[in-house]
Amino acid sequence: MSEFVPLPEGLSTVRRLGVVADTHIPDRVRGLHPDLLPGLSAAKVETILHVGDICSMAVIKELEQVAPVVAVRGNRDWAFAGALPWARSFTAGGIRIAMQHGMGNFWHYWFDKLKYATVGYHFARYKRLLLHSMPGHDVMVFGHTHHAVNLVEDGILFFNPGSAAVTPATWPAPSFGVLTLDGLGGVTGEIISMRRIPFQAGNWVIE
Repeated sequence: MSEFVPLPEGLSTVRRLGVVADTHIPDRVRGLHPDLLPGLSAAKVETILHVGDICSMAVIKELEQVAPVVAVRGNRDWAFAGALPWARSFTAGGIRIAMQHGMGNFWHYWFDKLKYATVGYHFARYKRLLLHSMPGHDVMVFGHTHHAVNLVEDGILFFNPGSAAVTPATWPAPSFGVLTLDGLGGVTGEIISMRRIPFQAGNWVIE
């Protein structure tokens, strides 16, 4: 799987980036959400960023049907140990972009588990971790939380596409994201929701 480590040639000139996270195949569902590949194609993305919890090499192969993939590991990506980095940093359209899953190290991960169980989700916890681990970027792309974020704070765009897999009924529907770079140092983000499709025995059920 070492072929996924290098960044694609021409990445610095890309203007449309698809962003995907937390596909969780096959640990939560056996295949990509039926709306994901058509949605990325319709958005005319030139490169796809996957920010972890990929879980299967088949996911990368399927996404590559739409566009080249740049990926980082998440906490469930044992299959990619030694093949994908925990974080990446690159420049496109004059924008400095950082990628990581967002769970931090072992202690951060379990501390956040405790905090989530006691006080719930709060973006500020992840913002502090992101800024500490990868300072000096214009865009912080991350996943892990399954909560979509498209927020500019302190001049930095924090962007989480949400989970592209199944989501609890009380959470927002599955989603992915698109980053648009204007080539002049500007960037905008969009979260694109997908249908809330039921599943049985790990398979999507389209009625």
